[in-house]
Amino acid sequence: MPRVLLIEDDEAVREGLSLALTYQGHTVEAVRTGEEGLDLLTSGNNPDVVVLDLMLPGVDGFEVCRRIRAAGDLPIIMLTARNDDIDVVAGLEAGADDYVAKPAQPRVLEARIRAVLRRFSAAQPSVQTERYGDLTIDRDGLVVTRLGSRVSLAPTELRLLLELSAAPGRVMSRQQLLETVWDQGYLGDSRLVDACVQRLRSKIEDDPATPVYVQTVRGFGYRFGPL
Repeated sequence: MPRVLLIEDDEAVREGLSLALTYQGHTVEAVRTGEEGLDLLTSGNNPDVVVLDLMLPGVDGFEVCRRIRAAGDLPIIMLTARNDDIDVVAGLEAGADDYVAKPAQPRVLEARIRAVLRRFSAAQPSVQTERYGDLTIDRDGLVVTRLGSRVSLAPTELRLLLELSAAPGRVMSRQQLLETVWDQGYLGDSRLVDACVQRLRSKIEDDPATPVYVQTVRGFGYRFGPL
C-alpha cells in the first residue's frame, strides 16, 4: 500500500483526509507541524509521498518543502489556498511536484497521489547512454551526471529531462509536457511546467538565465539543446 505522510495543522482537515486516504488503500501518518514531519523523515520513516500544507505553524510548508527536496527526491504534493497564485508559484519553486487547492477533495488528492507515484516509478528503458556537452543521461539506469558528478533530480524533473531530451530540437508545448510528464490527459496548470523547468535548469545549466540544454521557444514552449 502507498504510504503517505500528511503534514496539516488543521485538525478537521487532517482527520478527514487521513480517513479518506486510508479508505482508499493508503497507509497514512498524519502530523500537525513541519517539525514533526521532518523529525519523522529523519528518524527512518519512509513514506512514498508527502502531502504538505503550506500554511503551518513554526517551520512553514515552504521551508519544509525545501528541506525535503534538498535531502532527496521524495514526491511532494502541496495543499494551498484556492486561487492563491503567489503560494502556488512559491511552492512549486520550493520543490513541490504538484498541488491541490483547498478545500481538498479526497478523490482529487487521491488522483494526484496516484499520478505522482506513477511518475516516480515509471522507467523509460534504453540501451544507450547519451552525452550532450557536459551532461550525460543514462536512460536505462535513470541517472544523470554533469561533469562526472551525479545530478540529484526530483522524479518530475527527471521525467521532464527525459521527455525533452528524447528528441533534441523538438519543440513541446506546456500542455504537451503536462500530458506526457505529469500524466496522460492531465488537465493541470502550466505553471507546474515553468517551475519544474526553472528547478531543472538550476541543476544542469552553467547559467540558468542563459540555458543551453532546456531552451525556451517564446510563444510555443520548450526544446532540448544544444542544437
